[in-house]
Amino acid sequence: MGSWVRGLVLVACLFPVLVDCTVRNYKFDVVLKNKTRLCSSKPIVTVNGKFPGPTLYAREGDTVLVKVVNHVKYNVSIHWHGVRQLRTGWADGPAYITQCPIPTGQSYVYNFTITGQRGTLLWHAHILWLRSTVHGAIVILPKRGVPYPFPKPHKEVVVILAEWWKSDTEAVINEALKSGLAPNVSDAHTINGHTGPVSSCPSQGGFTLPVENGKTYLLRLINAALNEELFFKIAGHKLTVVEVDATYVKPFKTKTVIIAPGQTTNVLVSADKSSGKYLVAASPFMDAPIAVDNLTATATLHYSGTLANTPTTLTSLPPKNATPVANNFINSLRALNSKQYPALVPQSIDHNLFFTVGLGINPCPTCKAGNGSRAVASINNVTFVMPTTALLQAHFFNISGVFTTDFPANPPNVFNYSGTPPTNLQTTNGTKVFRLAYNSTVQLVLQDTGIIAPENHPIHLHGFNFFAVGRGLGNYNPKTDPQNFNLVDPVERNTIGVPSGGWVAIRFRADNPGVWFLHCHLEVHTTWGLKMAFLVDNGKGPNQSLLPPPSDLPKC
Repeated sequence: MGSWVRGLVLVACLFPVLVDCTVRNYKFDVVLKNKTRLCSSKPIVTVNGKFPGPTLYAREGDTVLVKVVNHVKYNVSIHWHGVRQLRTGWADGPAYITQCPIPTGQSYVYNFTITGQRGTLLWHAHILWLRSTVHGAIVILPKRGVPYPFPKPHKEVVVILAEWWKSDTEAVINEALKSGLAPNVSDAHTINGHTGPVSSCPSQGGFTLPVENGKTYLLRLINAALNEELFFKIAGHKLTVVEVDATYVKPFKTKTVIIAPGQTTNVLVSADKSSGKYLVAASPFMDAPIAVDNLTATATLHYSGTLANTPTTLTSLPPKNATPVANNFINSLRALNSKQYPALVPQSIDHNLFFTVGLGINPCPTCKAGNGSRAVASINNVTFVMPTTALLQAHFFNISGVFTTDFPANPPNVFNYSGTPPTNLQTTNGTKVFRLAYNSTVQLVLQDTGIIAPENHPIHLHGFNFFAVGRGLGNYNPKTDPQNFNLVDPVERNTIGVPSGGWVAIRFRADNPGVWFLHCHLEVHTTWGLKMAFLVDNGKGPNQSLLPPPSDLPKC
């Protein structure tokens, strides 16, 4: 552990009365482990041999130290998705953005304090496609003595949704990059690591959620899938949504949750049936002509006292293109905006940004399957090129030639974004960031383009939460659309779906110095270049400045 790390922890915890500080130590051994799913086995990269990985528990205000030891052949880095990382960008985790990855046989201690956050988040690998199996839950409990702003549940259960490939996922993406075409879709979806019985492997069991009649349960739902948004339902039971992305919302009831990769949703379930077994299901949402894994993952809600051979009550799932079901859920989300948990929406804006997000086609002479072309992705027509020195190191140590600060604030080519695409589908390549002064306010409109196909893009911003102040179909109109923005109680998130053929507007305050990644959380699009970074300068004095890097930061 670096000396400044020990110093910080020591200073914080010498005065526990003042700061109510607990230090939580975790050790993550990244190891290969054989797992059998869909009646076939393969070695997968895991943390501590588990799929999904271990849950990281902490309370608001705690300092967390995670020693990650790399025992596999791949370089590794871990991202603590949704953790603000105030002034601790070195612990954020995206490879070549805030750190160089941890080489085989080496380790790194991620050190961060959870400030002003409570709820469900997730951790996952942030390099290559390793997060397909290297992921787990982060459960942040409120400070001691602080209640939930909803009825206390009898029990809390983490429910992680993911995807499973029979093949090695690194081989899947490498083959796609070689061909220039889209990668093969997954072979199944999973609920807490299990697919449930499927036609090709009817013998395999699924996850069971035991419940008692009359009790209420808090389900902490996490979408850790690589490339697919998912619907989640429980037969015969309504779900009361109380939180998304570790921010409280005004509670509402729904039969179906829509959850994108990187998003979390906390729901209350009342076990109000006398007995029985009820199907729990996760199925894909895709309202564009793009291939998805159509297999539904299943689990069982099992009332105590119900015989094992009791038939399971089934439920009808939304069709995969059920946009109205998804919109109904998204439009119901509102920040709790209570006295204790106010929605601090920036009312005046320093930077008005407009980013197009979508696909493109670039020449690739070696891509035979793609007829000399490859699919790419971009923001404002810039396909991001990953550096070989981490951006945060280049920024902190003033290393020139790693990135430029000329990321465009608006699309370089104006066209009918949701209509007929332009004739030239090529993008430009670059390692560009957008510079923000400390504490400046940003409004960012993210506009989907119909190039190749309109598609829902779940966009994740590292280092910040943001408020989703507006969304719509078609092209964003800067004159009329802001009149309908919700600046009072918009939902606060860290990952948001840009609707197919539409746009979303978000606002945030740049109060966290460092370099912060913005990217699509569909891993295929991130690989293709749908990513950029914000560079937030230091403010005044040490409390508004990035801390120096720890001594064990991996070398490039």
